Amino acid sequence: MKRVLLSDSGPETSDSIYSFWRWENEADLTVEKVKEITEYLLSLGINAFDISPLYGKGRIEELFGKALELLGVKREEIVLFTKISNKHPQDDGTFIYEPFTEKSIQHQIDESLKRLNTDYIDVVLVQDYDPLMKVDAVASVLTTLQLRGKVKHVGVSNFNVQQHKLIASRLSQEVVTNHFELNLLNTRALEDGRVDFIKEQYSKPMAFGPLADGRILHGHDFQAETIRGVLNELADKYNSNIEQIAVAWIHKLGALPIIGSLSKDRIRNAATASEIALTYQDWHTIYETTKTLNA
Repeated sequence: MKRVLLSDSGPETSDSIYSFWRWENEADLTVEKVKEITEYLLSLGINAFDISPLYGKGRIEELFGKALELLGVKREEIVLFTKISNKHPQDDGTFIYEPFTEKSIQHQIDESLKRLNTDYIDVVLVQDYDPLMKVDAVASVLTTLQLRGKVKHVGVSNFNVQQHKLIASRLSQEVVTNHFELNLLNTRALEDGRVDFIKEQYSKPMAFGPLADGRILHGHDFQAETIRGVLNELADKYNSNIEQIAVAWIHKLGALPIIGSLSKDRIRNAATASEIALTYQDWHTIYETTKTLNA
């Protein structure tokens, strides 16, 4: 698998990223299961992992940290993404909201470091823009964490262009990525300028939901079935499958798809999609279909 720079300042990651967000619904989650899938991901060349305290209220971070230790993975060989958030899940499915403060941010980072059993996070993503956020204070804390070596880079998640510009204007180092949904059934990030803006910064966006939560593969609505028909035709042409074509479309755009499946077959499909070089014509044939459906 190819390695790419997330931005001019790094880090260098695999051209696909794996996220553990779907694991929070696993009732019998164990360190052995996490270890098995992590070992498989590493064998495919995936070295970048999207974690969050929101996934299983921190349990996924803890199990992943233990899995890395059992596998004997060298810290410098992987890239860890985690998030800080102003909302915290409760057992009843609700959230408690608390403002970003120096204390809350420091606490979230320290807890993630402890659970992941590491000294630093490669990229901390500020999860979801908070209209009440005191941007100068948040930027100051993140800069301090970078200077102390606990955080290497800062990114954002689900920020629009203006929100992205605002926090970037207060940080001493660049915002290295924006993490948002992008797939053939949701191309809003292309139309609203988020993709263009992150490219303007010489960075790459992280695209979650590349298969629209399975809707591209199994959806019965008109949009899903229409897209699937186009992808099926191209899959034959490229001796591949529709999953690979859908992810290859994202790769050609210059975005890094985030894989979230627990199935090894589906992980391999997505991980090998970067090997498919869609022609200029075929990329636009797919895109024109999505624009027609969304008109």
